[in-house]
Amino acid sequence: MKKYLPYLILFLVVAAIAALLFTGGGNSHKKVMDQRITLRRQDKLPYGTYVAFNSLPDMLPGASIYVSRQEPGFWDSLSTYDPNQAFIFIGDKFSADEYELKRLVKFAEKGNDVFISARYISAAADEFFGCNSSSFDMSFITESELQDSMQIELGQPPFSAGSLYAYPGLTFSSYFTSINKTTTDVLGYDEKGHANFIHLAAGKGHVYLQLEPLAFSNYFLLHKDNIGYYEKAFSLINPGVKKVVWDEYYLSKKRREENKDKKKGWFRVLMNLENSNGDKPFRAAFWVLLALLGVYVLMEMRRKQRYIPVVKSPRNDSLDFVKTIGRLYYDKGDHKNLCRKMAAYFLEHIRSRYKLPTNNLDEKFVKQLQFKTGVEEREIQQLVDFILFLDSGEPAGKNQLAAFHSQLENFYSKA
Repeated sequence: MKKYLPYLILFLVVAAIAALLFTGGGNSHKKVMDQRITLRRQDKLPYGTYVAFNSLPDMLPGASIYVSRQEPGFWDSLSTYDPNQAFIFIGDKFSADEYELKRLVKFAEKGNDVFISARYISAAADEFFGCNSSSFDMSFITESELQDSMQIELGQPPFSAGSLYAYPGLTFSSYFTSINKTTTDVLGYDEKGHANFIHLAAGKGHVYLQLEPLAFSNYFLLHKDNIGYYEKAFSLINPGVKKVVWDEYYLSKKRREENKDKKKGWFRVLMNLENSNGDKPFRAAFWVLLALLGVYVLMEMRRKQRYIPVVKSPRNDSLDFVKTIGRLYYDKGDHKNLCRKMAAYFLEHIRSRYKLPTNNLDEKFVKQLQFKTGVEEREIQQLVDFILFLDSGEPAGKNQLAAFHSQLENFYSKA
């Protein structure tokens, strides 16, 4: 089987290549447009804002550009007391609450500009700025369900004639259904004449609201001469600004209703901590650490052979004791006493194993023992005669001890 394995692998590889050529070859030159709407400054996708963000230094050459993910009023790079600054937000949802809106307007009142472009603005923002918008939370709607083709126009005044722009891409079609005409100026319209770009004065500064953020997407700005819409819209910002914040706080902010009862602990803050590219390095490192820990646990779960110590065979101390006592009696020459010990052990053995009384070592005892053990009656009689001999006053010699021992061993082996 092994000699055919290389040919089998070669066959599978050739079959896979052929399948790819026949199934995917016809579509190899077909380009599919990525229609994900991110509106993030680092995305070069059609609906990212890479072009708009990187064109800011040309639009505002004297300004320092910063990126902030901080809540309005808590910026690291902007001051809430100094003039000649700008706040720019371009995203899908501007979900600001009343407290955040007050801080943004207070920032504008010091002589700063607030430029907001979002498909959806919160109900609090509608009420705060005295307007109503047609937009609603479309989180459940996919990009494929949006309308194709957008046409928007900048108003005259303040803009000159010929401020009509269009492209064949997606559109949110959001607009203001009503505005406070005494405090609001209309700066732009959609193809149906609905206002989608307004201006409100705030002390020494200005607030601009625009409801078609896709007009600042890469696809729209790079289509024909649509970059003119971006240039004219951003020309409203004070050209003498010194600091500009490109806000990304509302790109990832959850609605306050969802987080009302949730407390942000230190672990959640670390898990959601983002770097300048919008990535979450701590979360990635945490999951990598968990994966490595899991691999380590799985590797250490393998059964390992433990060290097997050398176990010595148990020593029969009782046997050593008996041998020692036996040698003691033998060395002293008290052969008769040693024979009596052996006889006592023999009789105890008969009583415990065969349940025979040993009070009378007579002929009846011999026959009963022969019946239970199967040993010849003659051999049992010789043992009984010698035991009875030990009760007499005659001494026992070395040869009698050896013979008695031999007879006992013979009995134990046969019984």
